[in-house]
Amino acid sequence: MPLRPPIRSFRDIERKLRRDTPVVTLFSGGLDSAYLLLWLRDNGFTDVHAVSIDLAESETSDQKTEIAGMLGAKLHILDCQEEFARDFVAPAISAQAVYLDLHPVSSTLSRPLIAQRAAELADRLGAHAVLHTANRSQNTLRRLNGALHLLNYPGLHGSPYDLEPVDRDDKQAALAQAGVELLKGRSVSGDSNLWCREFESGILDDPERHRVPDELFRWSAVRPGVAPSEISVGIESGIPVTVDGRPMELVELIAELNGRVGAYGIGRYSGLEHLDNGEKVLELREMPAAWILLRSYRHIEAACLDAELLREKQHLEQVWVREALEGRWFGDLRRAVQTFMDTCAQRTTGTVTWELRAGGADTRSIVAPHPLYLRDRERWEEQSIAAESSAHALLDPATA
Repeated sequence: MPLRPPIRSFRDIERKLRRDTPVVTLFSGGLDSAYLLLWLRDNGFTDVHAVSIDLAESETSDQKTEIAGMLGAKLHILDCQEEFARDFVAPAISAQAVYLDLHPVSSTLSRPLIAQRAAELADRLGAHAVLHTANRSQNTLRRLNGALHLLNYPGLHGSPYDLEPVDRDDKQAALAQAGVELLKGRSVSGDSNLWCREFESGILDDPERHRVPDELFRWSAVRPGVAPSEISVGIESGIPVTVDGRPMELVELIAELNGRVGAYGIGRYSGLEHLDNGEKVLELREMPAAWILLRSYRHIEAACLDAELLREKQHLEQVWVREALEGRWFGDLRRAVQTFMDTCAQRTTGTVTWELRAGGADTRSIVAPHPLYLRDRERWEEQSIAAESSAHALLDPATA
């Protein structure tokens, strides 16, 4: 079935959607998504369903429930934390998903899951559209639209902000007039989940002059007087499974590492990420668990996998990142590369112990059950020479 052109403006919504049929909107609790609910209410849409995918973001369920209720929408909160960690974060760890060696990807991972769950809800409700609120200066626009396209979602979908952006002050004023003042005073746009807390726009618009207020950082705020300590991360067949030998599910493990590693001020990233037409925008984020998990994984890979295999894997890692980042998570190429990553992951088992200190960390132990590393170079050299001499003797007894 050919897919319809996406919704790109508020005029598209007026022309293409019936006001008495269900419509699903993605709802983060932020300014853009709240304003869309207000606009739909004020323009006569009577069956609006706001869907929030719970990935352990900063906004609370109570906040979202209050805002959606005030704006006449029915709120659906879907807890997808375990699925996000298992099916999206874990593959990103095995793929070493770091954008151009600048920062680990994050919203790249959450958007396909959000799109998938929203499309499923729309199908159950008999809704004819899934709306979101990404604008053209956000990579979320092509990631959500791309995911819905590859999922073969048959209804209308898209963001009215694509062609009709609304000034931030105008949105705040309209919401305040409607009695919604929970969003005042925000100086940046944020996106958060259990893997990442990200900041952009607002006071961070200019790459040549930017600073994140210290109070925005939560995970990576240095605890006063924090002393150096050791921490061990265990990985089994490509999946992080233990901290200091204690088995943990991945959601719990990530939360544990965000707290313990972040206490040393580790895990802050900044970098320019390209938009659809090649222009760049600044993004800053804190990801302490990602910092230590990705590095631990690489050390264990190096202990377990052949060097040539690792070289090819490093090339394919950026193919994986490109396909996911461009909104093709459900595309054939990303899936094919994932098969390669999964094959490598089957042999990636071991433990890395780190010494954490304010601002950094150093490895203290890298252990793998079937390693390729040497533990005694001199002994290896002696054994290697002896083996080579024996082989020569067998081939030419006259030299024995």
